[in-house]
Amino acid sequence: MTDTLTLTSVLLAAVPNPAPAAPPGLEGPVSLFISWMKWIGIIAGLFGFGMCALMMILGRRNRSSMAVDGAAGLPWVLGGLSTLTLAAGIVGVLVS
Repeated sequence: MTDTLTLTSVLLAAVPNPAPAAPPGLEGPVSLFISWMKWIGIIAGLFGFGMCALMMILGRRNRSSMAVDGAAGLPWVLGGLSTLTLAAGIVGVLVS
């Protein structure tokens, strides 16, 4: 049992773990693409909150299912924005 643990620890210690590095010439375009995706996500979040608010406002009278659908959409918009905001951190934790 001890020999197996020792062998496993030696093998794991020998595995290289280099830091992530972008291919040459891709640092700029990839950073630009990520910044565009963040901007699009923020605009989509604003649009999602606006649509939920409009559905709740318009569904107030005689269209209660529309108001309920608008209120039910709020957690989805919050979840999407939270995932967008935390994406880099989540990927960093899962990869390292």
